[in-house]
Amino acid sequence: QVHLVESGGGLVQAGGSLRLSCGASGSIFSINSMGWYRQAPGKQRELVATITSGGSTNYADSVKGRFTISRDNAKNTVYLQMNSLKPEDTGVYWCVIYQVHEYWGQGTQVTVSS
Repeated sequence: QVHLVESGGGLVQAGGSLRLSCGASGSIFSINSMGWYRQAPGKQRELVATITSGGSTNYADSVKGRFTISRDNAKNTVYLQMNSLKPEDTGVYWCVIYQVHEYWGQGTQVTVSS
């Protein structure tokens, strides 16, 4: 079994920054891709960013140039640095890892005030 623990969410003013972290523990042997999803109020869940085991990244158009995904393979941790935050970035953010199966974190709330 794999367990993910997220941290770093909170309330921030527009233009501010937050850094989300997600650490994986348990039966970890070879994590493939890692990523972040989010869901804004009244909207569908969307992919925010992914990073492969080799370090290749992919971002949603809405966050390109503002968010940076990174990972520390030694710590089985994925990060999401979020800069220049906008009110439309408000929502619940989940981390996900791919290791044979998908594993999801519990979600963390990010609220950006205008």
